[in-house]
Amino acid sequence: MTNIEIGDQSVKPGTNAFIELFMARLPSGTEIKLPIHIFRSHQPGPTVLLSGGLHGDEVNGIEIVRRMVYAKHFQRLKAGTIIAIPIINIFGFLNFSRDVPDGKDVNRSFPGSPTGSLASVVAHTISAQILPHIDFGIDFHTGGASRTNYPQIRISDKDEKGKEVASIFKAPFTLKSSLISGSLRRCAYDLGKSVIVYEGGESLRFQELAIDEAIKGTFRVLQHYGMISSSPKVKKESIVLEDSKWIRADMAGLFRPFKKSGQFVKENQVLGKITDVAGQYEIEVEAPESGYLIGHNNNPVVNRGDALFHLGTT
Repeated sequence: MTNIEIGDQSVKPGTNAFIELFMARLPSGTEIKLPIHIFRSHQPGPTVLLSGGLHGDEVNGIEIVRRMVYAKHFQRLKAGTIIAIPIINIFGFLNFSRDVPDGKDVNRSFPGSPTGSLASVVAHTISAQILPHIDFGIDFHTGGASRTNYPQIRISDKDEKGKEVASIFKAPFTLKSSLISGSLRRCAYDLGKSVIVYEGGESLRFQELAIDEAIKGTFRVLQHYGMISSSPKVKKESIVLEDSKWIRADMAGLFRPFKKSGQFVKENQVLGKITDVAGQYEIEVEAPESGYLIGHNNNPVVNRGDALFHLGTT
């Protein structure tokens, strides 16, 4: 086993370290530093990335990694290495924003550039300083724009290692999802690495179900690879979804959902209603086909075309 070099620090096998890696400076002069926890065993094993806060307003992901670090679950690994980064997009976090000052999405900016915009610099820091060290990773996300995602893993059919890790994680749902250009997941894949995405909860909200499922799944993965001693047993097998689509609003108005994420619905089943604000008419929102609701909109005020339910099909 060799030392892990990040920035100007070197972390030996059998040691733990906390690194604050300089990324950029704000107009105020405030430095943005990436907080990185490294836990290393003396015994060889996989190097696993656990990351949150790639979108700054997705606090569930930040809390998932923070809880595992704070509880000292990784202080004495049986084998391998864990690189834990609770928050990547620090600017977005401070401003309750998904993005960075120029409106760019860090998760569409990979592999990035050391001389680009803030989003590009953040992406470059991860792709150059972190990804070369890992074997695989789990990146924790939530729904955005007032939408809740039911706990789920997203994988690509191209990513064999990712499919293996997802089958061990056993989230309530496993959704097959293509690799998106500019994303952390695509960048890792292009480097010969594997990063799976966990989605659970809503932005700017803690949801204990999503946090709990994420931690349990992570522990199952780490135990499988011999890195920790025990993990929670699986109560239900993950439901694998081959495809998904958003059910969208046919008119603007006030939206009242009758169903919520996690439920199975049948074709033509009424999922909710949209009413006009004057109380003169309403329309029903129906399921176009049978499937599982894996996400829903929490905003009662909707425009025509807004996403209402995310429907996954087997």
